[in-house]
This record gives sequence, structure tokens and C-alpha cells, in this order.
Amino acid sequence: QVRIQEAGGGSIQAGESLILSCAASGNTGRIYYIAWFRQQPDKAREGVAAIYMSGGNTYYADSVKGRFSISRDNAKNTAYLQMNSLKPEDTAMYYCAARDRPYALGLYSLLQGFHYFNAWGQGTQVTVSS
Repeated sequence: QVRIQEAGGGSIQAGESLILSCAASGNTGRIYYIAWFRQQPDKAREGVAAIYMSGGNTYYADSVKGRFSISRDNAKNTAYLQMNSLKPEDTAMYYCAARDRPYALGLYSLLQGFHYFNAWGQGTQVTVSS
């Protein structure tokens, strides 16, 4: 079983940067993918970025492409989400999720469905003020 713990959220001004971390513990040797999702009040959970832990391939939602960067440190079983040029519309609860099985349809498809992931963190709040 994989356990996930996010850290790094906070309240910042528009245009600033923030980095979130996602530490995995437990049966981490089986993690194939890690992704970041976010959810605003009364809205559906949105996939933001995903990374293939072995090869390092990444995918980003259009809303964050060019501003956010996902990376991983396999030795530390940790993934990161570097968020630059933050906007008020980035305000949300950010969740890290892990999948411990292969997925054949690519990162774009994987990021469309939060149900593809079987381990979730508690979330960390990011609030961006204008």
C-alpha cells in the first residue's frame, strides 16, 4: 500500500512562485505514475500535471502549461510541482495521487480521470491573491 503526503501550500500574491512536494511511503517500488490534481469549491477535480516515474515523461493541462513543472526524485520517493507565475484562478486545494499499475493509454488520458489513481494525499491549499 502506498501512502501520500503533500506539503508546500500557502497564500501568496499573483505572479509569485510556489513549490509543492509529494512524499510517498509504503510500497513505493510499485509506483508507476504520480499526478497533481486540484479542486476549487463546487467544481470537479482537475488534473494538472502527471509524471511517469520511471522514464520521467510529463504531461500538463493547458491551463498550467508553461507555468508549472512536475518533477520527481526517485531516490527520495518524492515528486514536486513547481508553480510559477501563479494566478488567482490557480487558487485551489491541490492533491497528489499515485498509481501503482501500468497504464497503456498515455499521460493525457491518465490525467482525465482521477479514478485511475489509487493512492491520494490529504491535499494542500494554495491561495493566490491579486
